[in-house]
Amino acid sequence: MSSAASSASAAADKAQDSTAFRVAARIGYVVLGLLHLLIGAIAIGIATGSGGDSADQSGAVQQVAGAPAGMLLLWVIVIGLAALAVWQIADAVAERDPDTKKRWAHRAKYVGTAVAYGAIGVTALTVLMGGRSDSGEQTRTLSAQLMASPAGLVVLVIIGLAVTAIGVAFVVRGITKAFMKNISSPGGTTGRGIRTFGMVGYVAKGIAVGVAGILFLVAAFAHDPNAAGGLDAGLRSLAGLPFGQFILWLVGAGLVVYGLFCFARARYARM
Repeated sequence: MSSAASSASAAADKAQDSTAFRVAARIGYVVLGLLHLLIGAIAIGIATGSGGDSADQSGAVQQVAGAPAGMLLLWVIVIGLAALAVWQIADAVAERDPDTKKRWAHRAKYVGTAVAYGAIGVTALTVLMGGRSDSGEQTRTLSAQLMASPAGLVVLVIIGLAVTAIGVAFVVRGITKAFMKNISSPGGTTGRGIRTFGMVGYVAKGIAVGVAGILFLVAAFAHDPNAAGGLDAGLRSLAGLPFGQFILWLVGAGLVVYGLFCFARARYARM
């Protein structure tokens, strides 16, 4: 290992030994739980015909902003997610799996997760600064820009495949209970509850993310940037399926369960 790599790894280890840093990262899991509760509730509202907000992080953040002490809560979201993102980067730097392929696969997963957390944090920060963030509109704009550029369709297909693969990975992780490797399970009824919530939540989130990825592919092959709309469009598209309202209700309820799992993860995550 080079001197620079050794220094980076030592710095990552030192950061992860910080109690304050661990507390901030655990708050980040609480924040994720809150946001998924809101997204799930919005999805259920859409399924029952009473939802008007975007069923994604921007819609959830807007709901937080409109709540009592909303601005304070947004700061908590920004700080918590920033801490979680940095923690994932530290995990990537400190990764020491002896199998080179697994080590880099783990690092890619950690960095990808950090980017996802950072993107939600930026959404909250944008609202804090007086702006308005619409994730669906941003996704459609990105799709249109890619379609207008050389090889843009190829990039859009790659994005669609990647997002779909992430959705599948969530489903597999839920079915196999692989998420429990990162949980210090308390055992007993509480441990069984955490496993059940995790399984239901991961599968529901995987379905939502996977459908969003498929919409990227639809946008690319149909040359229609409006077909890609992120998580909100993915969830709303479920409503158009046979028994779609019921399916969307189940997925929304599953996202609520995932939010509850995130609360448990804040307490029992190995950090």
